[in-house]
Amino acid sequence: MKTIADHKRAAEEHVLYEKDPATKIATITFNRLDKHNTATIGMRARFGELVFKANIDDDVKVLVIRGAGDNLGSGGDLDEHGDLYLNPKPGDGFLVDLEIDDPEVKYPPPGSFRYLHGLTDYYSKARSGNRPLQEFKKISIIEAKGYCYGWHFYQCADADIIVASDDALFGHPSFRYAGWGPRMWQWLETVGLRAFSEMLFTGRPFTAQEMFTANRFVNSVVPREQLEAETAKYAHACSITRPTDVVVAQKTFIEAYKQYRGEYMGSLLTGWLEGMLPLMRDDTEHDVNLGKGNTFQQGIGQVVKGHDAKYPPEWRLSKKGREG
Repeated sequence: MKTIADHKRAAEEHVLYEKDPATKIATITFNRLDKHNTATIGMRARFGELVFKANIDDDVKVLVIRGAGDNLGSGGDLDEHGDLYLNPKPGDGFLVDLEIDDPEVKYPPPGSFRYLHGLTDYYSKARSGNRPLQEFKKISIIEAKGYCYGWHFYQCADADIIVASDDALFGHPSFRYAGWGPRMWQWLETVGLRAFSEMLFTGRPFTAQEMFTANRFVNSVVPREQLEAETAKYAHACSITRPTDVVVAQKTFIEAYKQYRGEYMGSLLTGWLEGMLPLMRDDTEHDVNLGKGNTFQQGIGQVVKGHDAKYPPEWRLSKKGREG
């Protein structure tokens, strides 16, 4: 069985990092092209570590987060956990996700509330790689394009600035198989109640222009060929405006405001909500979660793809499906 160290080593080629001490601009690039930059356990852990280090590094003032290829990323690697969510076998658990390699640690048994909640509560912590940008005291800019789904949508909610190409799509596949995601509170704050309610209840993705209109979730929308230049413009302006100490003071003020608004409390509440998933009862035997088409037996990714075809083309998650 792979240790967390094994996962992190494997992720080094999929999460790239570089910095320019002269400009104080650093860049994290998701580079898993064959999987639309989907994030593995190791990628999430490495991302969290890189954000933490950049937060301390005096050579960094601005952090740009982007994806190689056509997409920022399509979320977490759903196939990585297999049946661990709702069809676990005796001895199964999420110790590796929690960065625990100690064989003396016994994970709570399947069927207990703590079995799933142990993981979903961990997702509320910055070290999990799900919300590290909330504790980042410097300026974060996301270059969004193509798929900006799931785990990558978490990062968009937490970033300071988002520059998007006009073909970017924002959302979370989990709205169609679970009904929630770890950054629910923050999405309500940043997308706005009315627009996010539509996204949540229909499960449809929103375009970059819709996200620009929805509470200015996106700061700038440009054609794909102009995206890198637009991101570079924002990064340059942020890098020269005020000294890093001033930026850290500004970000501390913003973080205090977010906590007044309940950002971390929202993370804890969502962790609790996600842990209740095994208690959710289906309406019919054909429901996506636990019916005859059982999501967690077929694999979440496979069922989401099949279920996507039931929606109007302009509401589908896949780019290919939207074309149809």
